[in-house]
Amino acid sequence: IKETISAHHKTKHHKNRSMSSITVQPPKCLQKTFVAPRRHMFGPGPSNVPPRILAAGAEPIIGHMHPEMLEIMSDIKSGIQYAFQTQNNMTIAVSGTGHTAMECAIFNAVEPGEGVLTAVNGIWGERAAEMAERIGARVNSIVTTAGGYFTSEEIDRALAKHKPVLFFLTHGESSTGVVHPLDGIGDICHKHNCLFLVDCVASMGGAPLHMDKQGIDILYSGSQKVLNAPPGTAPISFSERACQKVFNRKTKPVSFFLDMTWLANYWGCDGKPARIYHHTAPVSAFYSLRESLAILAEQGLENSWRRHKEVAEYFHEGLENMGLKLLPTVTTIVAPPGYDWKEITSYIMKNHNLEISGGLGPSVGQVLRVGLMGGNSSKASVDMVLEALRDALRYCHKSKV
Repeated sequence: IKETISAHHKTKHHKNRSMSSITVQPPKCLQKTFVAPRRHMFGPGPSNVPPRILAAGAEPIIGHMHPEMLEIMSDIKSGIQYAFQTQNNMTIAVSGTGHTAMECAIFNAVEPGEGVLTAVNGIWGERAAEMAERIGARVNSIVTTAGGYFTSEEIDRALAKHKPVLFFLTHGESSTGVVHPLDGIGDICHKHNCLFLVDCVASMGGAPLHMDKQGIDILYSGSQKVLNAPPGTAPISFSERACQKVFNRKTKPVSFFLDMTWLANYWGCDGKPARIYHHTAPVSAFYSLRESLAILAEQGLENSWRRHKEVAEYFHEGLENMGLKLLPTVTTIVAPPGYDWKEITSYIMKNHNLEISGGLGPSVGQVLRVGLMGGNSSKASVDMVLEALRDALRYCHKSKV
């Protein structure tokens, strides 16, 4: 009898196994605990997240439409207005990285067939042009060498020639390290009935920026650079002039997710009494963004600008004393002749647990990029980078070319 029961049990078990819907087994890699390495994040971003911001992101989850969450979003809006130096009501944080905010700006402000002019002195002007092309805009570009600037006269001539509805310029071009002057450009754009769109992902909080005074119509940034928050949220603001264009379109924006008609309501910017569900916001990321903006407000924007300038000057002096050549930039070093930049960055990561980066886009293979942003902007951080570079130059072999 026991043998019969046992045989019946085995047959039943075999049938259950053969009838199982599981064809992919639990991955063994997920049965191991993951521990993130602790590194000095001195590349062009993301930067190290301070314990206070990490702690904020670990707070309990609440609903994305709860009253407390709406209050947090209101706090974030006020913090962005301070960081951007704007009184624009249409100020929000997009759920996504800086690229998301770039697309939000272009997708809402430009309709198919309209003209866009991009200033290309690095990778971000190139990407703005591609985004505009993808929605059917007529795109033209003014181009200068990586690390170069555009004069007001060049911009004025290009706007008169191409007659775009939107002009794109990067304030902090992280692929080459340029911080582009902004004064007067907004007035030139408005003379040509053109909106002025500025990317300040790499510069906001670290270099002087005055959205209203400088006549910027759309300004966006990212959370992971000077703000020292985790990647994943992107501040953006629209002037009244930009809103007139955005909310009087003939066609709907190509992206539902980035449609400012919906986002304006979700963020309580449209004056309507009720907010309608649009998407589930990254609640923990908003906690972190709020805390990073609170830290910036406590430290003071002008103090942050001053500290980043002083640390950059200290860094540049140390690099020049080492005989390294700088581009006319904030954090970009010409790759030392005869060295393989990949070998330098790999050596520094392995032996100093410190990240610096090579070039990006037009600067690939030509430069080393160092980001000392937010809490990482200190003379102690500079000394760590300089010592790591000295060590790498001693031990990395020069190429035989």
